[in-house]
Amino acid sequence: MAFDGLFTRAMALELQQLVTGRITKIHQPNAMEVMLHIRANGANHKLIISIHPSYARIHVTEQTIDNPAEPPMFCMLLRKHLEGGFIHSITQDGTERILHITVESKNEIGDPIMRKLIIEIMGRHSNCILVDADNDKILDSLKHLPPSLNSYRTVLPGQTYIAPPAQHKVNPYESTEEHFFAEPKNAKEVVAHFAGFSPLHAEELLARLAQNSSAFQPFLQELARAANPTYVETGGKAAFSPTNLTHLQGHVTTYPTLGALLDRVFFARAERDRVKQQAGDLERWLSNEVDKLKLKTKKLEKDYEQASKLDQLQLYGELLMANIYQFEKGQDSVTVENYYNGETVTIAINPRKTPIDNAQHYFQRYNKAKNALVMIEEQLAKTRTDIDYFEMLAQQVAQAAPSDIEEIREELAEQGFLRLRASKKKKKPTKPMPEQFVSSTGMTISVGKNNKQNDFLTFKLAKKNDIWLHTKDIPGSHVVIHNESPDETTLHEAAMLSAYFSKARESASVPVDYTEIRQVKKPNGSKPGFVIYFEQKTLYVTPDEELVLKLKKK
Repeated sequence: MAFDGLFTRAMALELQQLVTGRITKIHQPNAMEVMLHIRANGANHKLIISIHPSYARIHVTEQTIDNPAEPPMFCMLLRKHLEGGFIHSITQDGTERILHITVESKNEIGDPIMRKLIIEIMGRHSNCILVDADNDKILDSLKHLPPSLNSYRTVLPGQTYIAPPAQHKVNPYESTEEHFFAEPKNAKEVVAHFAGFSPLHAEELLARLAQNSSAFQPFLQELARAANPTYVETGGKAAFSPTNLTHLQGHVTTYPTLGALLDRVFFARAERDRVKQQAGDLERWLSNEVDKLKLKTKKLEKDYEQASKLDQLQLYGELLMANIYQFEKGQDSVTVENYYNGETVTIAINPRKTPIDNAQHYFQRYNKAKNALVMIEEQLAKTRTDIDYFEMLAQQVAQAAPSDIEEIREELAEQGFLRLRASKKKKKPTKPMPEQFVSSTGMTISVGKNNKQNDFLTFKLAKKNDIWLHTKDIPGSHVVIHNESPDETTLHEAAMLSAYFSKARESASVPVDYTEIRQVKKPNGSKPGFVIYFEQKTLYVTPDEELVLKLKKK
């Protein structure tokens, strides 16, 4: 990864399209992200600012993020000071990973004010700080930094803003130090000498200098103008840059803008993190339930094994009755001939009971074991069904969008497994909303992200001749092509979506069944999302996250 000072410079240039734009809406999806909606140059833009320790970034995004019902305090403050304001400038602090967004706005009585939103993209030290541009006083920040945590600067409301300590490196854009590379260098020396360089871009610079000793300034200019935003997957790792990474060999994808590149790099992982924040307790509960049920299965299987010996109990009872006059009360065992195979059998008996009582005791144990066997088989079947159900829900939570989690909670409450959290506001019942995609040839494809959406999509939304898809014998989503005769491209893309939204997301050559909706049935009394289907055909596909993002309906 390489959101370094050089990438920040390229991003600052790309964001110039927002200058003079008006901030129309402000949202804060969670504690680490802010979304600004900006109207600029006749178009609407969404600017995401994240201070996540692993996904810190700022860029224009095409993705949509769900917002909480109640906006956090920092969001309310931003709305008060920035909403309706115009972006005066977007600048970088030298070659640091710091951007300043200056906004012209008005206060409560209509007087003009200048505010500055400072975004520091520094891994776990990242922050988003609102400052009064006239006196550099901090109004508030996403992350507070008291003196007890940092002796260099304090980030609290009312304090004067102080930038992070400078590293006193050479600004490569103001340098003519080609002589620095006269002798062989390594990436570590480049990073230590020049500001803004990450090891990735240092390695790329050295590779280019090896081919052309005058490549220093051209490479910097190429980075700054984001000549070719590139994503490279190599050796199980990924790297991204505003330009070509010639020193890396692997699968290369280029994007039209840095924003599109970062959507590809971060969105799926960042969304997964949002789901974890919202559904961490649900994931733990499902995991615990599966563990308990698996333990219960082992105990039932042990009981089943013991109960399966009922034939021996019946045989002992029969042999005792057949030989009732050969032993008397007071004996603790009796040896008799098994008339089925001619072998002798020693049977333990109770010396305090009569021969008939001992025989009856074995028959009673036989009847009890026979009844227990039926009950254990029923319990085992139910327990295994519950394990499959909870594992399916765990897979749905693992791949859910934040908006899907509440429907999974509601389903568990309806099934009697969970109690819903008390809410101050009464929510109006809403229809489940399967996710929409559009194939490369223009056909609509719907994907159910949880069981409520799956049942609604398959039995309410789809028409009887639409094409239905599901991974073969693998937990996953219901997928529907809203057309009775889709072309091969659409069918393949829908199958790929089915594989992607399943437990086999990380696998290759995943089997996907498809058939018409009218061939899909729901058995009476079955759990949500469970169906049986007939007359299916099977495709084999490999999930492709990049294609999923392209097909997603905006």
